[in-house]
Amino acid sequence: MFLEVSVGIIGTFNISLDKLSNGELWLAQFFRGLSDGATYASLALALVMIYKSTGFINFAQGSLALLGVYLAYVFSVEQGLPVALAVVCAMAASALVALGIERIFIRPFPPNRVLPLVIVTLGLLLIIDSSVGIVWQFRTRNLPSMFPDGAPIEWGIAQLTWRTIGNLGTVFLVVGLLYLLLSRTKIGLAFRAVSSNLESAQLVGIRVGPTLGFGWALAAAIGTLGGSLVVPDLLLEPSVMLRVLIFSLAAAALGGLDSMVGAVLGGLVVGLARNLLVTFLDLSELALATAVAVILVVLLVRPTGLLGSTHLERV
Repeated sequence: MFLEVSVGIIGTFNISLDKLSNGELWLAQFFRGLSDGATYASLALALVMIYKSTGFINFAQGSLALLGVYLAYVFSVEQGLPVALAVVCAMAASALVALGIERIFIRPFPPNRVLPLVIVTLGLLLIIDSSVGIVWQFRTRNLPSMFPDGAPIEWGIAQLTWRTIGNLGTVFLVVGLLYLLLSRTKIGLAFRAVSSNLESAQLVGIRVGPTLGFGWALAAAIGTLGGSLVVPDLLLEPSVMLRVLIFSLAAAALGGLDSMVGAVLGGLVVGLARNLLVTFLDLSELALATAVAVILVVLLVRPTGLLGSTHLERV
């Protein structure tokens, strides 16, 4: 009976026993999953920053990252700047755009009214994506990687590329810089205070509006960096960040929507799971559905995520 069930499962999901027993293939997908997971983690970090300070998910985060990636394309391919410098310029430009969006469209609403803010971010998602399509058209483009295409480290068919190493190193560097920024600078401490308790921050004289604007600008810059990491493996077109946003949402939900370390952990787990499922279960058509399933399971089983904090309310 067990053998018949096992054969049925293998046949249903088109599982290849040769693949399952191929250690080099496991290692190859592990490396690819780490690279993808690092990019999901970077955008998940941006989502967590906004959620920590406002209590809602910024659905326009992927669109701001998309705009930043297109600006990086303009600076690097069209203007001839080195890719790394082009990405830095694009991060600064997207931060300024996010700062203006927060001041014009977000700040007029009371921070405790979440529903209007969520609707506004959904509208911004549609507006920015459509505007990008109108300006740059809907044809695909190629964005160069910031990291060299040198000879990879090889174990049979498994290859650890410099791009994978660079993506991982960049994400951990961003986490370290965020920690220093939020724990050692005045604006960082103000942002932590607003994230912890908005009313108390107002009472001690912290300017909540500009502080939240700083959070939006920083999140947009991080999102642009994440988009610039993932797009070289894909094709740059106006809908590319929608797929990445779904995986990043799954990563943020899995790690905990108020935990930056959890966002990195969740991104790596989602990246690994996606590559392993697509490779060994042949579920490429259901990759996005799998990410949504992760969000639903986390919300049902552990709403705070793996490392998210539990909020207690006195009644």
